[in-house]
Amino acid sequence: MSRLILRRLALLPLMLVLVSSLSFLLISLAPGSYADAIDNPRLTPEAREQMRARFGLDESPMRQYAHWLGALARGDLGLSFLFKAPVSEVLRRSLGPTILLMSLALLMDFLLGILIALSAIRRAGGMVDRLLSFFSLTIYSLPSFWLAGLAIFFFSLRLGWLPASHMTGIGAPMGGPGHWLDLARHLILPAGILGLVGAASTARYLRAQLMEIRESPYLLAARARGISPWRLLIVHSLRPALGPVVTLLGLALPALVSGSVVIESIFSWPGMGRVLWQAATARDLPMVMGCVLVGAMAVILGNLLADILDALVDPRVRE
Repeated sequence: MSRLILRRLALLPLMLVLVSSLSFLLISLAPGSYADAIDNPRLTPEAREQMRARFGLDESPMRQYAHWLGALARGDLGLSFLFKAPVSEVLRRSLGPTILLMSLALLMDFLLGILIALSAIRRAGGMVDRLLSFFSLTIYSLPSFWLAGLAIFFFSLRLGWLPASHMTGIGAPMGGPGHWLDLARHLILPAGILGLVGAASTARYLRAQLMEIRESPYLLAARARGISPWRLLIVHSLRPALGPVVTLLGLALPALVSGSVVIESIFSWPGMGRVLWQAATARDLPMVMGCVLVGAMAVILGNLLADILDALVDPRVRE
């Protein structure tokens, strides 16, 4: 296991360079630039050319990438054109809200997904199993932006129970219980949508695994010893079936760090997903590359974490 970890960590710099090179090339091939994306009728063509020269956008993509890579080697991610601040500072500000949102969503995802799968497999083939399977498949098939719009329409516009956007409300307390209560109300809809969609996928994976090992010899022997159905399900069936689910947990690390572009944009959540969307729309190349770099690092480490967790759950992997 230690050799696997060291080998993956040794490949990390090379993979980051390859991902950043391909990303920079694809972004550079897109027509236009930050100077062209500014929607200001007072900005003359001469002013746009001056802006291109100021930000180095008039150079070839290879020279731009060489400058960016050289600055990255010094620990400098550059200056965001859109936010008028260092890219590292914007990433630092947006990382906290994203981790908060995605942590709550992932917690709901796995807890609710395991609960749905256990409830369904407990009565496999029955009415409860069919209803829960239909519910999971329906939620899994619906686009998250459609569910988000539906939730905003009912819970915010019609009922007025929950806020429709942002992380805090206007005039909300800056500290104390009032601040945390206001934050919790703003978290319910975006975290709930992400968690519900994820739970539908987790429940389907876990139910399939539980069905596969249901007739295993050791389970038949445990059932013959008179072990209660719930103990048989939770103690003897759940752990062997958690392998794919634990792998999904490791692969969820990129989402934990990079956020959800769609949900954060819909709910105006000040996280990395929304920052990436704004930067891509404005053709803010340094900001987009900073987000891509963080996301690529999260993907690599997430795959490593998935392998480690899989080995911890399943001794056969270690062997």
